[in-house]
Amino acid sequence: MSMKTTVIKYYFIVLIAAFMLSSCKKVINLDLGNVSGELVIEGNFTNVSGPQYVVLSRNVPFTSTNVYPPVTGATVTIADNRGNQYQLTEGPAGTYSINPAFGFGSRTYTLTVTTGGKTYTASSTMPGTVPLDSISAKPNYFNAGSGEKVITVHFQDTPGIPNQYRFVMYVNKVQVKSIFAYDDEFIDGKYVNLDLEQNDTKIYAKDTVTVEMQCIDKPIYTYWFTLSQQQANNPGGQVAPANPPTNITPTTLGYFSAHTTQTVTLVVK
Repeated sequence: MSMKTTVIKYYFIVLIAAFMLSSCKKVINLDLGNVSGELVIEGNFTNVSGPQYVVLSRNVPFTSTNVYPPVTGATVTIADNRGNQYQLTEGPAGTYSINPAFGFGSRTYTLTVTTGGKTYTASSTMPGTVPLDSISAKPNYFNAGSGEKVITVHFQDTPGIPNQYRFVMYVNKVQVKSIFAYDDEFIDGKYVNLDLEQNDTKIYAKDTVTVEMQCIDKPIYTYWFTLSQQQANNPGGQVAPANPPTNITPTTLGYFSAHTTQTVTLVVK
């Protein structure tokens, strides 16, 4: 996933979350305020060898334009429960990375960020990989005759193990703004054909669609699912300064996710 598309952007978009059987889920309500200037941490550590990134910035007022000042000069490290530690370097401003590096399933990774005389930590356990078999396209039955398509992901959920998933979709190399976060409460051990329904980007024949499948731990699932629910209440293009339940201590905006990732690309017919 490109780091240019940060968690902040997710705060400002109107969407209806496409959540399978979500009527059985409890919606977590957040008290939105007009807080600004808080530290925002977006950290990802994956199982794919390559650059691993942590992005630091400050949030802006609810009525401000979407310009997020980078946080520079921080000390950023990632360590695992096997004693390995990675020191990240800054460049460009506010983006900290190490290359190459990769993680392993079942290991717990801890992010430490020191900035402004304060230290923040977050831990995330990387799940095992659930293979993404394929993706397909079918007519959008809610807009019959338009030629619009809906993307379906196909995979086998691992039985007897709690699994949580996040999907990220790109249409012609542009990321769809909708957030797709699911658990396997009702699909445990089943072969899954899951429609990624969204309203902000129309998909037609000859479009190129790429779907990234992330296997995420429970706290990160809670973060993305809660955020998807709250976005339906936010004004389009404006900042929602509240944060979903985060795994960062002391509490600040953002998250740190250790997850597996895989992508499949389809040219729509």
